[in-house]
Amino acid sequence: MGRVSVIIPTLDEAEGIPALVATLRSEPGLAEIIVADGGSTDGTPAIAEAQGVRVIESARGRGQQLCAGAAAASGEILLFLHADSVFPAGGLAALAAALDRDPATPGGNFRVVFDGDSGFARWLTGFYAWLRHFALYYGDSGIFVRRAVYEAIGGLKPMPLMEDYDFVRRLERAGRTIRVESPPLVTSSRKFAGRHPIAIFCGWSVVHILYWLGVAPERLVRLYYPRGWRRQAALMRSPGPAASDRNRRSPWY
Repeated sequence: MGRVSVIIPTLDEAEGIPALVATLRSEPGLAEIIVADGGSTDGTPAIAEAQGVRVIESARGRGQQLCAGAAAASGEILLFLHADSVFPAGGLAALAAALDRDPATPGGNFRVVFDGDSGFARWLTGFYAWLRHFALYYGDSGIFVRRAVYEAIGGLKPMPLMEDYDFVRRLERAGRTIRVESPPLVTSSRKFAGRHPIAIFCGWSVVHILYWLGVAPERLVRLYYPRGWRRQAALMRSPGPAASDRNRRSPWY
């Protein structure tokens, strides 16, 4: 009997979801795969269902979708995985073994490697490793948690931004977390395409500082989308090709 429920939020991921699902299907310890779809228009739900995946429909927004997926999951361990991840062979076994070594460990994440051969992708890989020393990590690193702990700390919040940061802060207070060093999780650099590295880092820093100062995530969305944030919000409510395109560069997917 599998122990790990894998929860994947999707929005127009028809191209990549088949390979990710096929990889996960071959992993021992898998209890189920749940795709929480936010209104894809490219056939993502049908493709996932054809692979035997449980698909649930959710309000759009990664926080909303992750909450819905977790509520539907039945596994002893929950793994939240981005749809553009390349999951490593043996990853679920390594995750379970790491938790089994210490029953007091509430959860953790994977060491993450950004794809691509650009200098910025390599810098991001190193930057994420450095941040982990401060118990800081994000959804693209494959956050996992014991189901009992997830419920005890109040679960994920349906926030429009910073839902992973908010959850990780509470997870860290629940006990000493772990990072699965090997095998690492490979994640996509696509959301950074066409954006200057300095602008990316400055935007990241400003959003975090304001969040620490108590600015609501609903207001921070406006800063994350400095040009036409109202249009972005409208696109998020109205699925279509333009929405899909923008979300491939958004921090939500």
